[in-house]
Amino acid sequence: MVVPHHASGARIARHRLAAELGGAVSPPMLADLVAVLAELVGNAVRHADPLPGGVVRVAWRLRSTAGGPQLRLRVTDGGAACSPRIRPPDLDAADGRGLHIVSGLATSWGVERDGLGQSVWADFDPAGDRPALVPAG
Repeated sequence: MVVPHHASGARIARHRLAAELGGAVSPPMLADLVAVLAELVGNAVRHADPLPGGVVRVAWRLRSTAGGPQLRLRVTDGGAACSPRIRPPDLDAADGRGLHIVSGLATSWGVERDGLGQSVWADFDPAGDRPALVPAG
Protein backbone atom coordinates (compact mmCIF):
# COMPACT_ATOMS: atom_id res chain seq x y z
CA MET A 1 0.00 0.00 0.00
CA VAL A 2 1.07 3.61 -0.31
CA VAL A 3 0.51 6.29 2.30
CA PRO A 4 1.14 10.02 2.21
CA HIS A 5 4.63 11.27 3.07
CA HIS A 6 2.98 13.05 5.96
CA ALA A 7 2.35 12.37 9.66
CA SER A 8 -1.08 10.99 8.73
CA GLY A 9 0.66 8.21 6.77
CA ALA A 10 1.68 6.40 9.96
CA ARG A 11 -1.91 6.45 11.26
CA ILE A 12 -3.29 5.14 7.97
CA ALA A 13 -0.70 2.34 7.86
CA ARG A 14 -1.30 1.33 11.50
CA HIS A 15 -5.07 1.08 11.02
CA ARG A 16 -4.77 -0.94 7.82
CA LEU A 17 -2.22 -3.34 9.37
CA ALA A 18 -4.40 -3.87 12.45
CA ALA A 19 -7.49 -4.47 10.30
CA GLU A 20 -5.77 -6.97 8.02
CA LEU A 21 -3.77 -8.91 10.62
CA GLY A 22 -5.98 -8.64 13.70
CA GLY A 23 -7.29 -12.17 13.35
CA ALA A 24 -4.08 -13.70 12.02
CA VAL A 25 -1.60 -12.96 14.82
CA SER A 26 -1.77 -12.80 18.59
CA PRO A 27 -2.71 -9.49 20.24
CA PRO A 28 0.81 -9.03 21.71
CA MET A 29 2.42 -9.62 18.31
CA LEU A 30 -0.05 -7.25 16.66
CA ALA A 31 0.81 -4.57 19.22
CA ASP A 32 4.52 -4.99 18.41
CA LEU A 33 3.82 -4.84 14.67
CA VAL A 34 1.73 -1.69 14.98
CA ALA A 35 4.36 0.03 17.15
CA VAL A 36 7.21 -0.83 14.78
CA LEU A 37 5.26 0.15 11.67
CA ALA A 38 4.42 3.51 13.24
CA GLU A 39 8.12 4.10 13.99
CA LEU A 40 9.28 3.12 10.51
CA VAL A 41 6.71 5.25 8.69
CA GLY A 42 7.30 8.14 11.10
CA ASN A 43 11.04 7.93 10.46
CA ALA A 44 10.47 7.89 6.70
CA VAL A 45 8.32 11.01 6.94
CA ARG A 46 10.71 12.88 9.26
CA HIS A 47 14.07 11.89 7.85
CA ALA A 48 13.71 10.80 4.20
CA ASP A 49 12.48 12.09 0.89
CA PRO A 50 9.19 10.78 -0.47
CA LEU A 51 8.85 8.43 -3.38
CA PRO A 52 7.47 9.97 -6.59
CA GLY A 53 3.95 11.19 -5.96
CA GLY A 54 4.75 12.28 -2.39
CA VAL A 55 4.22 8.83 -0.88
CA VAL A 56 5.85 6.14 1.23
CA ARG A 57 5.33 2.47 0.34
CA VAL A 58 4.34 0.11 3.16
CA ALA A 59 4.21 -3.67 2.82
CA TRP A 60 3.98 -6.74 5.00
CA ARG A 61 4.22 -10.44 4.35
CA LEU A 62 2.80 -13.04 6.73
CA ARG A 63 3.92 -16.67 6.56
CA SER A 64 2.55 -19.49 8.67
CA THR A 65 5.19 -21.84 10.04
CA ALA A 66 5.18 -24.72 12.50
CA GLY A 67 6.58 -22.34 15.14
CA GLY A 68 3.89 -19.75 14.55
CA PRO A 69 3.45 -16.77 12.26
CA GLN A 70 6.47 -15.00 10.80
CA LEU A 71 6.05 -11.53 9.44
CA ARG A 72 8.16 -8.95 7.62
CA LEU A 73 7.28 -5.27 7.59
CA ARG A 74 8.89 -3.07 4.93
CA VAL A 75 8.74 0.70 4.54
CA THR A 76 10.20 2.21 1.37
CA ASP A 77 10.92 5.90 0.90
CA GLY A 78 12.94 8.08 -1.45
CA GLY A 79 16.07 7.82 0.70
CA ALA A 80 17.90 10.20 2.98
CA ALA A 81 21.38 11.67 3.22
CA CYS A 82 22.19 9.26 6.09
CA SER A 83 21.22 5.64 6.40
CA PRO A 84 18.98 4.83 9.38
CA ARG A 85 21.01 3.88 12.45
CA ILE A 86 20.54 3.56 16.17
CA ARG A 87 21.85 6.63 17.94
CA PRO A 88 23.30 6.61 21.44
CA PRO A 89 20.49 7.31 23.90
CA ASP A 90 20.10 10.89 25.09
CA LEU A 91 17.61 11.09 27.95
CA ASP A 92 17.15 14.83 27.41
CA ALA A 93 16.38 14.55 23.68
CA ALA A 94 12.80 14.75 22.45
CA ASP A 95 13.47 12.13 19.76
CA GLY A 96 16.01 9.49 18.74
CA ARG A 97 14.43 6.42 20.34
CA GLY A 98 12.53 5.01 17.36
CA LEU A 99 15.08 2.48 16.17
CA HIS A 100 15.69 1.40 19.77
CA ILE A 101 12.00 0.48 19.83
CA VAL A 102 12.28 -1.33 16.48
CA SER A 103 15.37 -3.21 17.65
CA GLY A 104 13.70 -4.18 20.91
CA LEU A 105 10.48 -5.48 19.38
CA ALA A 106 11.58 -7.04 16.08
CA THR A 107 13.56 -10.26 15.75
CA SER A 108 15.83 -8.47 13.26
CA TRP A 109 15.82 -5.37 11.10
CA GLY A 110 17.90 -3.79 8.37
CA VAL A 111 18.17 -1.32 5.53
CA GLU A 112 18.34 -1.96 1.79
CA ARG A 113 19.17 0.73 -0.75
CA ASP A 114 18.64 0.70 -4.49
CA GLY A 115 18.58 3.31 -7.22
CA LEU A 116 15.09 4.47 -6.26
CA GLY A 117 15.49 4.92 -2.51
CA GLN A 118 15.72 2.83 0.60
CA SER A 119 13.68 0.24 2.41
CA VAL A 120 13.79 -0.41 6.13
CA TRP A 121 12.49 -3.84 7.07
CA ALA A 122 11.74 -5.59 10.34
CA ASP A 123 11.16 -9.31 10.85
CA PHE A 124 9.02 -10.85 13.56
CA ASP A 125 9.34 -14.48 14.53
CA PRO A 126 7.78 -15.52 17.84
CA ALA A 127 10.23 -18.42 18.09
CA GLY A 128 13.28 -16.29 17.30
CA ASP A 129 15.59 -14.44 19.64
CA ARG A 130 15.78 -10.68 19.38
CA PRO A 131 17.32 -8.27 18.59
CA ALA A 132 19.77 -8.77 15.74
CA LEU A 133 20.80 -5.91 13.51
CA VAL A 134 21.53 -6.77 9.91
CA PRO A 135 23.89 -4.13 8.50
CA ALA A 136 22.89 -2.04 5.50
CA GLY A 137 23.99 -3.59 2.24
